[in-house]
Amino acid sequence: MGAAEDNVVASGNVHETHTDMKKGALLEIDATRDITTAEHDLGFWAAVKQYPTAVLWAMFFCIAVIMAGFDAQLVTSFYALPAFQQRFGKLYEGEWIITAPWQTGLGMGNPIGQVLGALACGWPLEKFGRRITLAVCCVWSIIFVFVQFFSTSIGMLCAGEILGGLAYGFYVVIAPTYASEICPLALRGVLTASVNLAFVIGQFIAQGCAAGLESRLDEWAYKAPFAIQWVWPVVLLIGLPFAPESPYWLVRKNRKEDARKSLLKLTSAKHRPDIDSVLIMIEQTDLLEQELESTTTYFDCFKGANWPRTEISIMVYLIQVIGGNPLIGYANFFFVQAGLNPSDAFNMGVGNTALGFVGTCLSWPLMSFFGRRTIYTSGMTFMTLLLFIIGFLDFGRSHSGAIWAQATLMDIWTFTYQMTVGPICFVIISEISSTRLRGRTIAITTAVQAMASIVFTVAMPYMLSSDQANWRGKAGFLFGGISLVCLAWCWFRIPESRGRTFEELDILFERKVPARKFKNYDLLAEHHHEVGGMESPVNV
Repeated sequence: MGAAEDNVVASGNVHETHTDMKKGALLEIDATRDITTAEHDLGFWAAVKQYPTAVLWAMFFCIAVIMAGFDAQLVTSFYALPAFQQRFGKLYEGEWIITAPWQTGLGMGNPIGQVLGALACGWPLEKFGRRITLAVCCVWSIIFVFVQFFSTSIGMLCAGEILGGLAYGFYVVIAPTYASEICPLALRGVLTASVNLAFVIGQFIAQGCAAGLESRLDEWAYKAPFAIQWVWPVVLLIGLPFAPESPYWLVRKNRKEDARKSLLKLTSAKHRPDIDSVLIMIEQTDLLEQELESTTTYFDCFKGANWPRTEISIMVYLIQVIGGNPLIGYANFFFVQAGLNPSDAFNMGVGNTALGFVGTCLSWPLMSFFGRRTIYTSGMTFMTLLLFIIGFLDFGRSHSGAIWAQATLMDIWTFTYQMTVGPICFVIISEISSTRLRGRTIAITTAVQAMASIVFTVAMPYMLSSDQANWRGKAGFLFGGISLVCLAWCWFRIPESRGRTFEELDILFERKVPARKFKNYDLLAEHHHEVGGMESPVNV
């Protein structure tokens, strides 16, 4: 560790490091070669033994994402809730409905808040760290759940959704950032994919609440679910004082001794890894990124080698919205409009999210056998096909069998999505972004995804409402076409990041290695090609 520190002059500028880094020149792994090899060789269960508390704390931070999933699902579930319809809706052809404009207004609250929150979180995350920022957001959430709970008009409820959504923008950035920075390579995929599981758990709880209270006609049918939102921030506030801070953030703040203490808290005393080696790798990754980018602004995310990293992060997250998720998110409303009674619709909605939970859990073993690129593109292929089939089945919607077939295919789509695109998205954005710009990169991707959500939040009620376009299942054609274009992008642009340390990924992007060659590009073998002053490229 001392040798690594000797390479940094008093002014903080990096003149020479063990990794022989030259801006724009061939970058290589040298000082961290043995550490990188050890990271590659570390198996999943061995990593769990070494980092048991890191697993627990990554899961703990994901509780914040449960709130975001719960709120987004809850509001759309209310559109088919009789008590909510009668309190905030209007009569249309003898039935109570929430009109399309108000569906748009309510649905936009969460994503508008997420856009603003995500873009605002970059500075406090770097200034105050992950723990303090999350704690402040929890207090914010507690305050604005009061606004939602005591709403006396649909306008007041909209305001509560927007203001509460500001914190959700922070949550979705903090959780994957923290998980990726406290765990070793072997655990990175599972722990960052847990962010998606947290979303699904939130959606499942929201669907369960709505289904359980569907028969109630009083105000508690929708107030009780709002009250549940007070549970998550309270639990987080109790545990956060004991959570270790991100060692990567501490190293960037020149608090190396605190980073060491954090690593000690994150690892097992009985099966302790070499803390000095882990700390050196974190320092060397930071030194490399300092050489490549001297500042950490939002603008830097769009410069040089960071631009393709930002593009990939934005697209894999954006595909979650534009690739069909809005249609599935309206499952309860869609089922009712398709002819199912409210009871059957809510039961289908609960089953839909339960399948999502199972699918996300199955993504964990999948990541042990297949790469991120393979899982993501395979999922996109099958989901695109399902969307077109849903669209074609709508031509026979006068038959109950066609309606139930559409409902079943939506469940299969959800299962596939939550096993592939959903969780792998969070793995990719947590791995592809550089460590120094990770918070800001994920903030940008969250904001873009949320803005796309706003567009579809405006459009979906008009597509599906019986008093508007009344597309119903034909919306599958729209999302199927978009999904097909996205699939082509995935094939050419998503690199394989499985089994790569953050330092390796920095080097691969700086060398402009094509996305489809990431998997077989051997950085560790290069040392043998350069013995005796020879400098020969690695064949891929």
